[in-house]
Amino acid sequence: MTTAAAVRTDPEIQRDVLDELDWDAQTQPTEIGVTVSAGVVTLTGWVDSYARRWAAERCAHRVRGVRAVASEIEVRLPGTEERTDAEIAIAAGRALEWDSFVPAERLDVTVANGWVMLRGEVEYGFQRRTAERELRRLRGVRGLTNLVEVRPPTPPSDEQTRRDLQRVLIRRTGTERVEIQVSGDTVVLSGVVRSWWQRDEAERAAWSTPGVREVHDRLVVAG
Repeated sequence: MTTAAAVRTDPEIQRDVLDELDWDAQTQPTEIGVTVSAGVVTLTGWVDSYARRWAAERCAHRVRGVRAVASEIEVRLPGTEERTDAEIAIAAGRALEWDSFVPAERLDVTVANGWVMLRGEVEYGFQRRTAERELRRLRGVRGLTNLVEVRPPTPPSDEQTRRDLQRVLIRRTGTERVEIQVSGDTVVLSGVVRSWWQRDEAERAAWSTPGVREVHDRLVVAG
């Protein structure tokens, strides 16, 4: 437990972020620069799609010791990937309609210069995330802003949400070591878990909780 919670140096974090970028097949490490200051990672360079930029950001967030990630990666679409805003909007609408977990009829998509703006309302946080995932993979997309609101039919109280989520975590992971704080539509997970699987499962459960729009995962993995 002491090793997992120990403060890591910026060079150590930088090395691990570079290794993670090199390991992940969805990124292009030779075109991405990494600097670290006080645990804050800054990513620079360019990639050929918004999906690759997002993948690079996720790589950095996965590394132990990272406090925050500032992404300055530029999306440069190759000529064969260029799409008009109308083409992107049509593709976006179809992508949302084809996903059975996304209430496409409650969402609106606007595209300007390759940048997608997503608005509307859903009942669950995972629906909001799923809609964003579908759109950031589309060819021609340069960036995405997700303004979708999470509004359950009958918003539960903070304490009810906390108790329900605690029961889900015990049922799925068998651990009671996860501390849960709920404030409106935001859930904060903290404490210590035994594996990355437990950490990921806790985050997935939080996103699937009715009314949750934001999840802050502060769990520490220690065997």
